[in-house]
Amino acid sequence: MSNSKKVIVVGGGAAGMMAAGTAGNRGLDVVLIEKNNRLGKKLLITGKGRCNITNNTDIEGLIQNIPVNGNFLYSAFYTFSNSDLIDFFEGLGLKVKFERGGRVFPASDKAGDVVKALEKYIKRSNVNVVNAEVTDILTERGKVIGVTLKNGRKLYSESVIIATGGMSYPGTGSTGDGYHFAKQLGHTITPLKPSLVPLEVKEQWVKELQGLSLKNVSITVLDNKSKKVYHDFGEMLFTHFGVSGPIILSASSHMRNIKNNQYRLKIDFKPALTEDQLDKRIQRDFEKFSRKHFINSLDELLPQKLIPVIVELSSIPKDKVVNQITRQERRDLIDLLKSLTLHITGFRPLKEAIITSGGVAVNEIDPGTMESKIVKGLFFAGEIIDVDGYTGGFNLQIAFSTGYIAGLYC
Repeated sequence: MSNSKKVIVVGGGAAGMMAAGTAGNRGLDVVLIEKNNRLGKKLLITGKGRCNITNNTDIEGLIQNIPVNGNFLYSAFYTFSNSDLIDFFEGLGLKVKFERGGRVFPASDKAGDVVKALEKYIKRSNVNVVNAEVTDILTERGKVIGVTLKNGRKLYSESVIIATGGMSYPGTGSTGDGYHFAKQLGHTITPLKPSLVPLEVKEQWVKELQGLSLKNVSITVLDNKSKKVYHDFGEMLFTHFGVSGPIILSASSHMRNIKNNQYRLKIDFKPALTEDQLDKRIQRDFEKFSRKHFINSLDELLPQKLIPVIVELSSIPKDKVVNQITRQERRDLIDLLKSLTLHITGFRPLKEAIITSGGVAVNEIDPGTMESKIVKGLFFAGEIIDVDGYTGGFNLQIAFSTGYIAGLYC
């Protein structure tokens, strides 16, 4: 039986769908407003279309992977944990699988199946979905009373949940509307910055490697005091401006003061080999190609596109005959392959970031309910809040947990 209490959820992404379904499941009269022509548009492209829904670590592990205001999320994670989320999806018929680093994906590898499960949940919870754009949150005497749509129509409710996302990937609808609403209603918006974003570098030769994807490399990020701030192994991509790919996006979220800190990125192209093992491998190749020019001796060691750049950066003339290469030149080549250095000059624009860092200040939100401390009946969920995590499923867990809490207490 439907309760007379009306709830409006603004934004039909991960947090919004979870919030709407949870509120509807309580018997509330819920309207979910989404300006796109379909729900979960950003979810469909997360994790390269595979959708890394959460991480199979403990609660402390979740908090440790959220460098910005992680402690704010203790209550949300204990109320709706990653294991609760896995049970939730499996209850909707979505089977999951576990991968390296605790990452949890749908067994089908299809983000679309995650969206379908959430759509099933909101349908089962009798949520009314409206395709429209909200232009204003209506309040009266410090309390929410509804929203205004772009066509001028007003919808009234006792609670409004803002789950509009951040400002990353604006093509998916994340255009910063929620920040505007929150600010208008008296909330503090902390500075908005890109997180999980490709990196621009000083070295011009990266342009020659544009499009080159490398699967099994390791990277180390050092700050201006040569302190190691990040290390990872996996896949990266060279671009016309610098570097991208999964391990680069993860690295970017550890670079917090990029303007004041000259970060260096060291790439190990052969992390499975020690320097001595790599030396022996190169010596074998050099024996095999002993009469060839240096530039023609690396075909079995490196991708074709990388060879001219490595030759240019090495101290060895490209037309030097391999059997004349000195031991020191060989050692320099090994150093280059084990620790090629790039100087980071900045992040790519916010629109290219996966996550927006910054948002509604957490000291203005009740961590146990996600309700605003400034406007009664106003709730926040997901990326609009000033919390963000590393890659590995942590940001979606934030969206689902805060969405669940908002839907539970709205």
